[in-house]
Amino acid sequence: MTVWNEKPYHSLDYCLKETFGKKVYKLALDGGMTCPNRDGTLGTGGCIFYSAGGSGDFAAPRRRSMEEQLAEAKERLKKKLGDRDVSYIAYFQSYTNTYAPLPYLEELFSSAAAAPEIAALSIGTRPDCLPPETVDLLARLNRSKPVWVELGLQTVHEDTARFIRRGYSMDVFLDAFRRLKEAGIQVIVHVILGLPGETREMMLETVRTVGRLRADGIKLQLLHVLSGTDLGRMYQENPFPVMSLEEYLDLVIDSIALLPPEVVIHRISGDGPKKLLLAPLWSADKRLVLNSLTRRLKERGIFQGCALDSPSVPLYYTEPTKL
Repeated sequence: MTVWNEKPYHSLDYCLKETFGKKVYKLALDGGMTCPNRDGTLGTGGCIFYSAGGSGDFAAPRRRSMEEQLAEAKERLKKKLGDRDVSYIAYFQSYTNTYAPLPYLEELFSSAAAAPEIAALSIGTRPDCLPPETVDLLARLNRSKPVWVELGLQTVHEDTARFIRRGYSMDVFLDAFRRLKEAGIQVIVHVILGLPGETREMMLETVRTVGRLRADGIKLQLLHVLSGTDLGRMYQENPFPVMSLEEYLDLVIDSIALLPPEVVIHRISGDGPKKLLLAPLWSADKRLVLNSLTRRLKERGIFQGCALDSPSVPLYYTEPTKL
């Protein structure tokens, strides 16, 4: 069995220690941007599962400057870490972090990268908000410090994508993925497991596609039904099935087995704000989820990539439609 830092999957913690030689923590930042799915360009409500804070419920307040945000985020971590020697990733998390004029993006990202304690930038965005000039900027920044782009895919199934109001087609995602990879930028793909109407096989097909693309990383996110969201209102008015802990563990284990060994698993479940969580309630106990997963992986003898049909899959395709 291949083991990464005593885990049967390629964890982000292991990757960071191997890359930087010490512990590295994310500082969740807010670049002050919105989203075309919220400002009226594509819609006003955003994706149906997002709360008012978008994807950045834990980010620092957007009213502060970048220097203030970095200082505040480090201070919060310092209470837990003490004076240990650590580095940080500047994580632009809230909303769509390339949805702004190029001069603004250059100043914002350069300001964060200039801090000596920042080891890398991680930028969450949408594939339809990556014009060529923005990709060129990210490539330039990547030459001084590593730049990761986190792309929301959620699902490869177009019917589900329309239901959740994703706002772009699979072809748009594949084109952005290809251009980022050709520019030498690491890409982490977000996947949501448990979307309404999707079968277990549909979810695994999304994971298989990310594996075939050979994304640099993947985030496996359990669907959280949160109050204050359109999905939450749907659930309260007409409850739909959500996964049990047992179902989710089995699905994640099969997903791990399907992913190429070099793909870094940045997230294995995720946790939404507990005060907003409607379902599934078991997901609030993150320690239970992670401990149960680790135990079950060992019991079943599963490790990352063990179910791959072929080890010689191309890194990515220059003609996305052939996927």
